[in-house]
Amino acid sequence: MSQPLRLVETSPNPPARADVVVIGGGIIGVFTAYYLARRGLSVAVVEKGRIGAEQSSRNWGWCRQQNRDARELPMATKSLELWEQFAADTGEDTGFNRHGLLYLSDDDDEIARWARWRDFAKAAGVTTHMLSGRQASQRGQATGRAWKGGVFSPSDGTADPARAAPAVAAALMKLGGSVHQNCAARGIELEGGRVSGVVTEAGTIKTRTAVLAGGAWASSFCHQLGVRFPLATVRQSIVRVSPLEQRLPDALAGPGVAVTRRPDGSHILAISGRGRVDPTPQLMRFAPQFVPMFAKRWRNVFPGGLEGIRWGHETRARWKLDAPTPMERARILDPKPDPAGVRETHRRAVDLLPALGKAPIASAWAGYIDSTPDGIPGVGEVPEVPGFILAAGFSGHGFGIGPGAGHLIADLVTGAEPIFDPAPFRPGRFNKSAWGKVADF
Repeated sequence: MSQPLRLVETSPNPPARADVVVIGGGIIGVFTAYYLARRGLSVAVVEKGRIGAEQSSRNWGWCRQQNRDARELPMATKSLELWEQFAADTGEDTGFNRHGLLYLSDDDDEIARWARWRDFAKAAGVTTHMLSGRQASQRGQATGRAWKGGVFSPSDGTADPARAAPAVAAALMKLGGSVHQNCAARGIELEGGRVSGVVTEAGTIKTRTAVLAGGAWASSFCHQLGVRFPLATVRQSIVRVSPLEQRLPDALAGPGVAVTRRPDGSHILAISGRGRVDPTPQLMRFAPQFVPMFAKRWRNVFPGGLEGIRWGHETRARWKLDAPTPMERARILDPKPDPAGVRETHRRAVDLLPALGKAPIASAWAGYIDSTPDGIPGVGEVPEVPGFILAAGFSGHGFGIGPGAGHLIADLVTGAEPIFDPAPFRPGRFNKSAWGKVADF
């Protein structure tokens, strides 16, 4: 794989039983397990590949409230607090830093939209500073140009995708939780219609509760249980350029591109919402529900190729529990980046920040973003299968809101008062019309 990632040592042998089994070792899965272990539950995380190796390490690293959909804002706000609390409680370094996020624009409509969001966010207790042309140009002086306006969100920040999920897994193991890499979950065992175990390639773990935090694999896994979960994966490409001596803004979004500074001084370049949609059997099955989303984002979403079929994460086939599954044939989704997308991303970034022209491209990678029809994740117990908790479809937002999502899932599993209202995320909403609200931000 092209992106950096901390290696974490784990046990190859899963336990015979656990109070909760978490399927998937991305940021959602490990934070869920961490908060469950803090409450004294025995918890096991099973990951088909490496901890954090898919979208959890292939994203920008942004942890933001700014421009969040109203339904996700409480989760985002709580997550920022939890990122800080996690470091204080564990001593583990996720690279989290509230250095603020800066947005610059010359588009009057965009600036007006930010102002409307600022007014909405103020009522929710979120501080956002609208910037005049002079203020925006001053904060964005590294761009070497004047701007009509902008917005600065001082309490937002970034964490390091190369370190975050492994750091949480390490903290989990210190609490007595178990983590198992290269251990795919093949399916769920039921007794009386309720979860009774998780079948893995290394044996069955007896449990009454299974949490599916499977990212791009979640829909095909649900299909094995006869559960319908509409998901489309978008293949997004990321560019990393070599470190620069000149200090640039830590996190900047300008016209059509975002630039994020990593702890080693390198910079990550990406175009928000841009990606390839690879045709697969799953995409064909759910296409009608995704028409509103694709129609809204047609300028940035392009037809893909055979990558999706090659990796097999969107299969509609049924697999056997006593034989290798597609997840064991594709331990880590590592699709090819889009060459045209890489070139365009780099061009836009250099146009925004000319100093980046001195930094050669060090690497590029791609990842599959698991998206729901309304751009909001599905989190909660699946009514058809008691004991089966869904936590997927984070639509490119999962890294930043991972702590809040994990805490909420732990609340739902243990029957505690939810840290925020779980109603907007209930999986049952996907049974309604496809022509519902699509997330604005």
